Amino acid sequence: MTSQTTIDKTGPGDGTPDAPSGGAPGKGLRGHPWFTLITVAVGVMMVALDGTIVAIANPAIGKDLGATWTDLQWITNAYFLALAVSLITAGKLGDRFGHRQTFLIGVAGFAASSAAIGLSDGITMVIVFRVFQGLFGALLMPAALGLLRATFPAEKLNMAIGIWGMVIGASTAGGPILGGVLVEHVNWQSVFFINVPVGVLAVALGAWILLDHRAENAPRSFDLLGIALLSGAMFCLVWALIKAPEWGWGDVQTWSFIVGSFVGFGAFAFWETKVKEPLIPLALFRSVPLSAGVVLMVLMAIAFMGGLFFVTFYLQNVHGMSPIDAGLHLLPLTGMMIVGSPLAGVMITKVGPRIPLAGGMALTALAMYGMSTLETDTGSGVMSLWFALLGLGLAPVMVGATEVIVGNAPLELSGVAGGLQQAAMQIGGSLGTAVLGAVMASKVDNDLADNWADAGLPQLTPAQMEQSAEFVQQGIAPVEKGTPPEIAAKIADVAHDTFISGMSLASLVAAGVAAVAVLVAFLTKRGENAEAGAGVGHI
Repeated sequence: MTSQTTIDKTGPGDGTPDAPSGGAPGKGLRGHPWFTLITVAVGVMMVALDGTIVAIANPAIGKDLGATWTDLQWITNAYFLALAVSLITAGKLGDRFGHRQTFLIGVAGFAASSAAIGLSDGITMVIVFRVFQGLFGALLMPAALGLLRATFPAEKLNMAIGIWGMVIGASTAGGPILGGVLVEHVNWQSVFFINVPVGVLAVALGAWILLDHRAENAPRSFDLLGIALLSGAMFCLVWALIKAPEWGWGDVQTWSFIVGSFVGFGAFAFWETKVKEPLIPLALFRSVPLSAGVVLMVLMAIAFMGGLFFVTFYLQNVHGMSPIDAGLHLLPLTGMMIVGSPLAGVMITKVGPRIPLAGGMALTALAMYGMSTLETDTGSGVMSLWFALLGLGLAPVMVGATEVIVGNAPLELSGVAGGLQQAAMQIGGSLGTAVLGAVMASKVDNDLADNWADAGLPQLTPAQMEQSAEFVQQGIAPVEKGTPPEIAAKIADVAHDTFISGMSLASLVAAGVAAVAVLVAFLTKRGENAEAGAGVGHI
C-alpha cells in the first residue's frame, strides 16, 4: 500500500499539524494548493519563457557570434543533453530530500546560468552555460510536478495541471514577442537576462509558500551505481543523436554510442533488480498506461520540437520578418495552448485521457502535414491556421500524458515519475532535432546543386557548395558582397526553394510520427494512484 502521509519539513516545528493539502491553507499561505500552483508555475514559466525567447534569438546569436548551423543546434542540444541525463536522478533527489528544496535550488541555479549566458562573449561559453541551465532545469521540473501531485486532491489534479499548462502557454506566447522586442531594440543577451527577475520572484514565493511534502516511505538511500549506469546510457543515446548528422547514421562512431547506450540500459535494468532501493523500480513499467504515457511524450516531442526548430528560420530568413513579427506569427500556436490546456484538464477529468490524447495527436499530425505545404509566398492566414491547429493538438497531450505518467506512479516516486515525463520529452526533442535535422540536411545536400545549376548560376567548387548548403539549411541565401542584384535574386530564390523542400520533407516525417502516437494514446488510462495525493495530512 502507498502511504498517504507526508512530513512537513518547513512548518513551525512545534508539532502542530498543518491543514490537509486537499484544500484549506495551513498557517498563513504555506502549503495552500492554489498558491502552490501559482508558485511552481512562476518557476516553470522561466523555463518556458527561455525556450521561446532562445528560438527567436537563434538567428541573431548566429550572426553576432559567427555561429554555424551546427553551433545553433548545439545551443538547443546542449540543454537537452544535460536535461535528459540528469532528470530522473534529479527527480529522485526531490523524493529523497524534498521537492521544495530541489525546486528552489533549481530556480536559483537556472536564473544564475541565464545571467552567465548573457555575459558570455563567445558561442562556446553560451553552450557551456546552456548545459548548466539544463542541469538546474532538471532539478526544477520534476519537483514542480511532485509538489502539484502531493498538494492537490485527485479530483482537482487534472485541472491544476491544465492551469499550469495554461500559464506555461501564456509565457510561451509572450516569449516570442518579448524576445523579438529585446533582440530588435536591445540585444540577444537581454533575452537571457530576463530570466533573472523571474527567478528571484519564484525563489521568494517558494520560500514563503511551498510546503515540503514527503511520503512516509520515501527513499532513504541513493542507488549510486544505478545513477552512473543510467546517466551513462542516457548520455550515449543523446550524444549519438546529436552527433549523427555530423558523423552520418551509418558511421561506426554513431553506432558505437547507440550500442553503448543499449548495453548501459541493460546493465542498469539488471542492477535495479538487485539493489535494495533502486533508482527506478522496474515494477513501474508493469503499468501499461504509464509506459504508454512515456512513449507518447517521446513521440509528441519528436514531432513538435523537431518540426518547430525550422519555423523561426522560415519566418525570419525566408519571409524576411523581424523578430517581433516572427513572434506575432507564432501567437496562434501558443494562444491555442493557453485556451486548450485548462479545457483539456476539464475534459480529461470527465472522460479520461484516452480520447483527448488520441484526438490531440491526430490534430498534431494534421498540423504538421499542413506545415509541409508551406511555400516561400504562403500568406499569414494559412500559416496561422496550421500553427493554431498545432497548439490545439498539443494542449491535451501535454496535460493528459503528464497526468498519465505521474498519476500512475506511487506518491513516494512522484519525483521519479516527473523525471521520467520530462526525460521522455527531452529525449524526444533531441531525437526530433537530430532526425529531422538530418532529413533537412540530406534534402538540401541532394537538391541544392541541381537547383543551383537549373537556375543558371555560376558553378561552385565542392567546398563552396558544402559551405553554401550550411547557409541554406538556415534559410539564408549565400550571397557574397558585390554580387550583381539579378544574380543575388536568383541565389535567394534557389536558397529559399531548397530550404522549403527540406522543411517540407521534415514536416511530413513529423506528421508520420504523430500519426503513430495516435495509436499509442489508446493504451493510456487515468492514473491508478492519483488519489494518493488527496487529502494528505502533514505531521
